[in-house]
Amino acid sequence: QVQLVESGGGLVQPGGSLRLSCAASGFTLDYYAIGWFRQAPGKEREGVSCISSSDGSTYYADSVKGRFTISRDNAKNTVYLQMNSLKPEDTAVYYCNARLVTSNYWGQGTQVTVSS
Repeated sequence: QVQLVESGGGLVQPGGSLRLSCAASGFTLDYYAIGWFRQAPGKEREGVSCISSSDGSTYYADSVKGRFTISRDNAKNTVYLQMNSLKPEDTAVYYCNARLVTSNYWGQGTQVTVSS
């Protein structure tokens, strides 16, 4: 069964950190481009960061640049999103996405809430 499972979300104070994980089962992440997206209440889903399958090049949205870091551990079939200096506006459900040609998989999402 092909599955992506996110974990690591939670409640954190402004300025805090979280590390999200996206674990794949039923397929190998090595050849897939992986993206992290988020959706806040009442807003459209937006891209946060992505990492390529070929050379590991990364992309970050301007809103998270310098604070978030995406990485992949192919041996563990897992992709991570390290989030530092979190802000209330980072509050959202975070989703990971794996894409390869016509294959496109989504996880179920993990809630991140940044609040004092």
